[in-house]
Amino acid sequence: MVELSAPQLDTVFHALGDATRRRMLSELAQGERTVGQLAEPFAISLAAASKHIKTLEGAGLIAREVRGRTHICRLDPGPLASAHQWLGVYQRFWTERLDVLEGLLRQEDGQPASKTTGEKP
Repeated sequence: MVELSAPQLDTVFHALGDATRRRMLSELAQGERTVGQLAEPFAISLAAASKHIKTLEGAGLIAREVRGRTHICRLDPGPLASAHQWLGVYQRFWTERLDVLEGLLRQEDGQPASKTTGEKP
């Protein structure tokens, strides 16, 4: 898997920063869609949908193919995989921190013996 450069990651996260574009990607995860099909669930014009699609295309998240007068879009998961890999560093960071916290809480829960014997901690 090729790691994305900082400008490429910026473009991917910018594209993912909009709820409409994220929903379009969710639709494309189910299979190819036309621009009209992608615009349908939203109260937006085809022109507005096309702008969102161009942003997703620019980030490399989708590919568009012209078949006659119909524009067919499909998901390209490569940049998502690279973004996920980048986010994985932070997932490991927080997982390690939460594991330490869990250990401390378990250790604290294991010390109530002083309360049952009447001793003060």
